[in-house]
Amino acid sequence: MSAMPPKLMKAVEISKPGGPEVLKPVERPVPVPGQGEVLIKVVAAGVNGPDLMQRKGLYPAPPGASDLPGLEVAGVVVAAGDKAKRWKVGDKVAALTNGGAYAEYCAADAQHCLPIPKGIALRDAAGLPETYFTVWSNVFIGAGLAAGETFLVHGGAGGIGTTAIQLAKAFGSKVIATDSPSERCAICRDLGADRVIDYKQEDFVEAVREAGGANVILDIVGGANIEKNFKAASHDCRIIQLAFAAGSKVEINLMPVMLKRLTYTGSTLRTRPAAFKARVAQELEAKVWPLIESGKIRVVTGKTFPLAEAAQAHALMESAQHTGKIVLLVGDDSC
Repeated sequence: MSAMPPKLMKAVEISKPGGPEVLKPVERPVPVPGQGEVLIKVVAAGVNGPDLMQRKGLYPAPPGASDLPGLEVAGVVVAAGDKAKRWKVGDKVAALTNGGAYAEYCAADAQHCLPIPKGIALRDAAGLPETYFTVWSNVFIGAGLAAGETFLVHGGAGGIGTTAIQLAKAFGSKVIATDSPSERCAICRDLGADRVIDYKQEDFVEAVREAGGANVILDIVGGANIEKNFKAASHDCRIIQLAFAAGSKVEINLMPVMLKRLTYTGSTLRTRPAAFKARVAQELEAKVWPLIESGKIRVVTGKTFPLAEAAQAHALMESAQHTGKIVLLVGDDSC
């Protein structure tokens, strides 16, 4: 049986909008789980692109959510609110959160928690929820990627990319990935990409066209990639924009959208309805968790940092030199 949580906890807050240096260690009251929520003693928390946007003042927490950054955790349930079904004190879970993960304790919707896949350490499981919920909801639910279709993913060696490559391959799609330099391209190839393009050495548009065009495209780059994606797309291609590392303001020719019947969309996960995220959790547990447990899909943790070094973790993510997921180590799994 776990001990009662303390009244105060260590956390990292955004002291003001700005660069990584605005992330400051603080003490905060331990949150109290609301109806349908569980309180998790955090072992590890994933670092994601939306955390960087929130730190810059571009992605505020939704009403009622913690102002602390962090959208995913793995840890041990230490308390549960009324109507929190399934989970009990002592259960180890990975959870998607609306904020508050950069802390020793975090409250999460019980329906957005998942069991830890067998054989996966808690520190690695912390990097699962945000990217898997994101890729599954956009690529499979939204775009309907099907077996036999060609899937183009940009930034294949990053957190989203390593997840997307493996999921698309596991469900029977042909995968083309872009990245640079050669070391990052090798990671994409190792994870199963059928064709890997070093975008600094080769025009991905021509390469994808030679392969017959892409049916679904997942892009985190934006900028010049937006118009290039239109050119690389096959007819009826579904293009998903999840981030704009190279900028969101561009002048483009939209004629291909009409001529090729393209669908161009994007989304943010945190503002999706709770019921939708609960659906995604159920589908992941049923369809994807068994693939992780069998070793068909690998969990790719790139680098870990102590919670107090969250600023260094953000600096690494902004440098675009990381591979896989960046994870903050918060505590151990004894509770």
